[in-house]
Amino acid sequence: MQKIKLPIIGMHCASCVVTIEKALKRTPGIQKAKVNLGAEAAYVEFDPEKVTLEDIIAKIREVGYSVAIEKLRLKVSELRDVNQAKTLETAVSKVPGVINASANITTQRLFVEFLQDIDIEEIKRKVGEAGFDIIEEDVEKVERGKETEKKKRNLLIAAILSIPIVIGSYGYLFHLPEIFSSDYLLFILTTPVLFYAGREFFWGSYGALKNRTANMDVLVALGSGSAYLYSTLVTFFHGAFPGVVYFDSAGLIVTFILMGRYLEAKAKSKTSESIKKLVGLQTKTARVFKDGKEVEVPIEKVVSGDIVVIRPGESIPVDGVVVEGHSSIDEGMLTGESIPVDKKPGDEVIGATLNKDGVLKVKAVKVGADTAIAQIIKLVEDAQASKAPIQNFADRIAGIFVPIVVSIAVLSFLFWYFNPMGILSSEVDTFIFAFTIFIAVLVIACPCALGLATPTAIMVGTGRGAEQGILIKGGEGLEQAHKVDTVVMDKTGTLTTGKPKVTDVVAAEKVSEKDILEVAAAAEVGSEHPLGKAIVEAAREKGIDFKEAEKFIAIPGYGIDATYNGKRVVIGTRLFLTDNEIDISLLENKLKGIEEQGKTAVLIAYEGKVIGAIAIRDNLKPHSAEAVTELHKMGMKVIMLTGDNTRTAKAIAEEAGIKKFFAEVLPDGKAGKIKELQNAGKNVAMVGDGINDSPALAQADVGIALGSGTDVAIETADIVLIRDNLLDVVAAMQMSRKTISKIKQNLFWALFYNITAIPIAMGVLFPSLGFLLQPAIAAFAMAFSSVTVVTNSLLLKNYTPEIRRRNR
Repeated sequence: MQKIKLPIIGMHCASCVVTIEKALKRTPGIQKAKVNLGAEAAYVEFDPEKVTLEDIIAKIREVGYSVAIEKLRLKVSELRDVNQAKTLETAVSKVPGVINASANITTQRLFVEFLQDIDIEEIKRKVGEAGFDIIEEDVEKVERGKETEKKKRNLLIAAILSIPIVIGSYGYLFHLPEIFSSDYLLFILTTPVLFYAGREFFWGSYGALKNRTANMDVLVALGSGSAYLYSTLVTFFHGAFPGVVYFDSAGLIVTFILMGRYLEAKAKSKTSESIKKLVGLQTKTARVFKDGKEVEVPIEKVVSGDIVVIRPGESIPVDGVVVEGHSSIDEGMLTGESIPVDKKPGDEVIGATLNKDGVLKVKAVKVGADTAIAQIIKLVEDAQASKAPIQNFADRIAGIFVPIVVSIAVLSFLFWYFNPMGILSSEVDTFIFAFTIFIAVLVIACPCALGLATPTAIMVGTGRGAEQGILIKGGEGLEQAHKVDTVVMDKTGTLTTGKPKVTDVVAAEKVSEKDILEVAAAAEVGSEHPLGKAIVEAAREKGIDFKEAEKFIAIPGYGIDATYNGKRVVIGTRLFLTDNEIDISLLENKLKGIEEQGKTAVLIAYEGKVIGAIAIRDNLKPHSAEAVTELHKMGMKVIMLTGDNTRTAKAIAEEAGIKKFFAEVLPDGKAGKIKELQNAGKNVAMVGDGINDSPALAQADVGIALGSGTDVAIETADIVLIRDNLLDVVAAMQMSRKTISKIKQNLFWALFYNITAIPIAMGVLFPSLGFLLQPAIAAFAMAFSSVTVVTNSLLLKNYTPEIRRRNR
């Protein structure tokens, strides 16, 4: 199975989504099809043996939409015969998203058609791998910008022609010569408005109805087409149809809705600006240090292990480690942090960040698609393509919206035409009155606003989050985050620095501190555990010589069983030692004092007897207590999770301002604690490092990975935070709440508009107020309802979480 993203041109409402999804899902060979209105794209999983990419594009075109395609012409060397041409075509055709590849041996050129979002560099790489060099290239883009220009052109044509149509329709008010009010002239002016400027409505209707669905185009085509058809009959067959013409209504309906779609397209293009910004951060070239010289090469040529030179004012092209030089780096474009970060040899740097001061030499660790910026772009694109559960409501309505509106329009027409309650006087032409209402109901209804309510807010919200270093992976995580009432935080590395230090050494009688550190360091030297590393570091700082233990067995959550100088060494928790039948009562009072200070006591036994304990302290991060306070203010309960004993856990929790904690939890028991809270009815967010806490992150309603740095592709996390700062957890929650608030505002407006506007168009105000909504005004209202929703979503572009504003 292959997965592909197809950029769609021409979608306007949730009904368009339904139309395309139905068409694709009915196509043999397509396993899954998901269309996103906000991202203006279809995400398709298909079997290439049964259906080709060309077939899929043809199916989309068949129902009235188009796919954004680019064309690439490459002049290549050494293209001599048909077999070489076939080799080249086959190699390039394997790139996902390439529609067609054709090589011409006479002109030495390769012509490639491919989907707009495909990386051209990948196509060029395949050409090189096939053994050909590229001499020159020419790219022809078919962009959404051209579609917007087409909308603008159609709007101008419709507007220019509609002005004389309106003036002519009300010529008696302007005392114009009769020729300007001629129905024949109005017919001539209105025809191109509908069938040239407004042709997209009729083609869209045809495609939807052919696919047995109904979209917004159907309502517009029915409304404007009915007014035009009736007016044409009155014009040419006045004897049989003695009524008045509606050419002004037909023309203005199309003009106003074209204006709405143009403004909507302009606004929607701004919803994806954050992605464009991120893509723009990627560098095209890098200066690589080779054979004692600096050589500028295309970024695709840089490989892991290369030494890259970055001068002041330049962007860092790769993720790597500083090997030479000192500088400050502006990471604001990825983290939202305005203060530059000092870097020295051994420090990690992230690609796309800006070198401010000194010259740096950086060893490339991650390049190309593996860099943090590439992963962030992919993650944000996937998030923007996702659907939040709240969107299902709008999708269900969209599936039945148009048929219901058409039914309401027909019933309203019949009601007013037959005038069963005698509301209309005998002087009123009931057909004209009912026909006006029929058209107004059709054109005022707006499924577009409902369809755009959720995806536009998700696109802007996730994009803005990415600019702040808050990577929200999808609509579901975004929606779940705003429901969270309980935040569980791992202690080590999340609340604390994760860099514990030895503070005290407690020795039994006739045992020196040196002996305790020597035995402990010998056993721990091969350990990856932070406490073990702290013990080894303390021994080395004191100049204690030790050799590595002969045998070493680590028991996660408990300690180490080792052999040193031929004798057994047991190091770990009090429970681990007592389980090994080692008496620790001699140190009990001293241990209590250590633990009440928030220190972790690591006990050491040698030859079956306890010889001492090492006190280790892992300090809280600078902003941990503040973050806990802020989460409490937001109405969330904060719980600490740790493997430490109860006394140590209590001391750390109190320091952080946390009232509830789970102590002595083994690594494999963390997910179980999350499950317990969920069973008690809590909506739980788990905050961890994304590595040791993966099961707990996966179990939680929302998994939040903190301080990912360059490792943003953490599978089990719903939200990934680039910075190692707990205040970003607060910022992520605020971002989620703000985005969901926008979605709810949009849905309320869309529902309120339709629930209010449709009855007004039906004439419910006429009996009491004598008010009848004219079709042109109805079209104007409909056009601006969707623009309002998109504009409201765009307000998120300037949103900065409150915690960030206060801590600038």
